[in-house]
Amino acid sequence: MTQQKIQNPETQVAKTPQMNERDFINDMLATEKYMTDSYSTALNEASNQQIYTDVLAIFNETQNCQRELYNVMFQKGWYGLEAEDQTKIQQTYQQFQGYSNQFPYGNNGMMQ
Repeated sequence: MTQQKIQNPETQVAKTPQMNERDFINDMLATEKYMTDSYSTALNEASNQQIYTDVLAIFNETQNCQRELYNVMFQKGWYGLEAEDQTKIQQTYQQFQGYSNQFPYGNNGMMQ
């Protein structure tokens, strides 16, 4: 079975040595992804509650910005998705559900 592509019509941009709209948005998206990764590390290592709270607020703003940029790229047809067969999704879910039974702390990740 072939996978169905989910994508909007692609907005055409000039193919020149200069950066175009797609290049700029793609660069901003990559930067936002890098920043959310870095803020996530900072959150894991924050030893002070106020710093944690401040970084968490910045992380959330950055994550939301990243999502908005992704949505713009999807709307312009610069990102596409492939629909997966429902049977394959169910098989993969069952496979990983079986793995979760092997976790030392149960399915919720907490010690019991």
